Amino acid sequence: MQSGQSQASADAALHSIIPAGGAGTRLWPLSRQGAPKFLLDLLGQGVSLLEATILRLAPISASVTIVTGPAHTEAVEGQIRRLKDAGLLSSALDVSVVTEPSGRDSMPAIGLATALVAQKYGTDAIVGSFAADHSIGDEDAFRSVVLDAVLAARRGYITTIGIEPTSPSTAFGYIQPTDQPVSPGAQLVSKFVEKPPRSVAEQYVASGYLWNAGMFVMGADTVLDHLGRLHPRMATTLETLASLWGGVDAEVALQIDTLWNNLPRIAIDHALAEPVAEDGGVAVVAAPPAVAWSDVGDFAALADMRRDGAFATGGTGAMHVLIDSDGSFVSGRSDRVIAVVGIERAVVVDCEDALLVTTREQAQRVKEVVDALHSRGNERFT
Repeated sequence: MQSGQSQASADAALHSIIPAGGAGTRLWPLSRQGAPKFLLDLLGQGVSLLEATILRLAPISASVTIVTGPAHTEAVEGQIRRLKDAGLLSSALDVSVVTEPSGRDSMPAIGLATALVAQKYGTDAIVGSFAADHSIGDEDAFRSVVLDAVLAARRGYITTIGIEPTSPSTAFGYIQPTDQPVSPGAQLVSKFVEKPPRSVAEQYVASGYLWNAGMFVMGADTVLDHLGRLHPRMATTLETLASLWGGVDAEVALQIDTLWNNLPRIAIDHALAEPVAEDGGVAVVAAPPAVAWSDVGDFAALADMRRDGAFATGGTGAMHVLIDSDGSFVSGRSDRVIAVVGIERAVVVDCEDALLVTTREQAQRVKEVVDALHSRGNERFT
């Protein structure tokens, strides 16, 4: 993991926004509401996924804003302090935590952070939104892609970073680029499409579509202008919230909560990216497979990243026994020995209060367990 200490500077190109929310339900029972995956070191790197994201962006960022919920503010602030105390993150870098009163999906979170950046740094600032819980293998290559996106953003485009597919995955949405360049490394986007069935995904990959990784780089003025046009009430509310933010008066705090909780729940994809793409206002920069992007979205992805073939971690990991069980993933958080015999690509996750047994092929369905627990009133396990 590289340090962001030496390269972060006041003339950096980007104001990074990191929405840090969600429970990572496809990684249950490792990831829970109280300890979601972005706060965990799932990859054995010595830093959480959030810390890795901050360090990855620091060298090209003039500021970093993390937007999270009240339940996680203290933990997020603690991880930032840890990075600075360890000398991994420059104390000169402007890193702030914005606590959203409740989860309203990505558009309100990104919109508020953008309004706060515009208020502090001007509306010509370039902002970039990056998930708190993704992983990148080649960080230098990734930063180069982001800087290409900054060039397109300076020309007024909402610019997304698409991932060149390594398989016809059904776990991601797709982006259809055109062959029309808008800046070095960036092409105009034709449309965004939702997660497809495998047969359609195969057609998309063959036709040059890109995975939608949910990363966006854009001018603050571009974001606020499009919001004003497409969602005027939201835009007005976000501007009001930005002007009130940081107020310690109880009446102001109540006003902030009321305004925030009346915002719609909507993702940036649906609020801006899709409609603006229809108007020719979205560009994409393709990240090559060498960037080694992963959303660490389920146990199949986690197993691929940690090691090819059989894998065991946690607890008495060295004592776990896997026989004729190639591609299996075993995680034990106790002193219990776990044995898998004759089951290829099995997933076994053993925690103090929960045990998960599935296969890598069914990994996307793990969130159904969390849904079932909620429906039965067993939220304490989620």
